[in-house]
Amino acid sequence: QVQLVESGGGLVQAGGSLRLSCVASGTIVGVNNMGWYRQAPGKQREFVALISRAGSINYSNSVKGRFAISRDNAKNTLYLQMNSLNPEDTAVYYCNADIYSGGVSGGTLKNYWGQGTQVTVSS
Repeated sequence: QVQLVESGGGLVQAGGSLRLSCVASGTIVGVNNMGWYRQAPGKQREFVALISRAGSINYSNSVKGRFAISRDNAKNTLYLQMNSLNPEDTAVYYCNADIYSGGVSGGTLKNYWGQGTQVTVSS
């Protein structure tokens, strides 16, 4: 069983910072792309940032220059450093990853979602 668990969300004032973490655990053989998505109240889930295993990064235009995605492959952990937060960043932030899990032949590639962590930015 593979799980993604996010942490680090909370309440912060506008202009402040938060650092989110996402830990992948279970019968993991390897982790490929990892990314962050968010869903604000009444809106569709949207892309925030993506990082490949080799370190190639893509950001949404709405967060570029303010957020920084990173990963620790040895720990199967994903991070999102969020700076200059504003109320429009308020959302549930979800971790996503492509993971090879253990199987009879040695591994199966699947996409996984975490349960999400709430980020609330007050004005």
